Amino acid sequence: MTTQSTLILIVYAPALVGDDNRTLAAVHGLERALPGLRLEWRVTERRRLAALPQRDAWLAEEATRGEFPMVCNNDLRYPVMISGLHRSAYESPGGRPQLQVHAKLPLDAAVIAAAAEMLERVAEGTRSFWGRATPDGAALDIAYQTAPTLEGPPSPRRGLPALKLFEDIRAPEIPYYLGWLNYWSEAAARAIGFPDPLRDAELLSRARRTASGGWVVQLTDAPLDLDNPAHLEALLRTYERFPEIGGRVTPG
Repeated sequence: MTTQSTLILIVYAPALVGDDNRTLAAVHGLERALPGLRLEWRVTERRRLAALPQRDAWLAEEATRGEFPMVCNNDLRYPVMISGLHRSAYESPGGRPQLQVHAKLPLDAAVIAAAAEMLERVAEGTRSFWGRATPDGAALDIAYQTAPTLEGPPSPRRGLPALKLFEDIRAPEIPYYLGWLNYWSEAAARAIGFPDPLRDAELLSRARRTASGGWVVQLTDAPLDLDNPAHLEALLRTYERFPEIGGRVTPG
């Protein structure tokens, strides 16, 4: 029996404040992008699932405490979940605390078709700096780009470049790494120099502009698979095009 691949969606946004409605925007955005999805269950302190008949009110109350607890669809055959994590100023770029929103979905035809819209809705709804959606297999390889080894610096796989740790990136608008689908806010796009009409023609052919002026940029037509030489080359080429990603250049 093979394990089904999953799509990992992560966005990085300003920290929650007060009566913040961005947690609701993220959950509603995911549901609207994937018809039929309802995320109306939570995990109890005893690690059991409990229904949320007043989910939106519950999420709004949790947000006042700076929390974005996990909600899911309670379907073992088709598990979907989303939650948020507070990242302190100490571990965030520019010394500014962040909200990291994380969603996980089965990588089937419906999710692949809706992936760009899901990323856009969650990122725009949370007013994110940047984000990405990547199959779990490729995401593991990409994680090695920032994971320190016992000897010190990261030791990336497949010839991918080593990237700085999150807290060593100079500004929150600069993406830490790339993925299959990339959300770059207007500020993030400006920080990395995207788009250049001549140099980015290929990326622009698979890109869409968002309502806020940001971009969703897709590296490959099919979900990123780094066992595919063409996909690996596309990822390497995009890192070469944007050396600011991952803090690999120092401003003069």
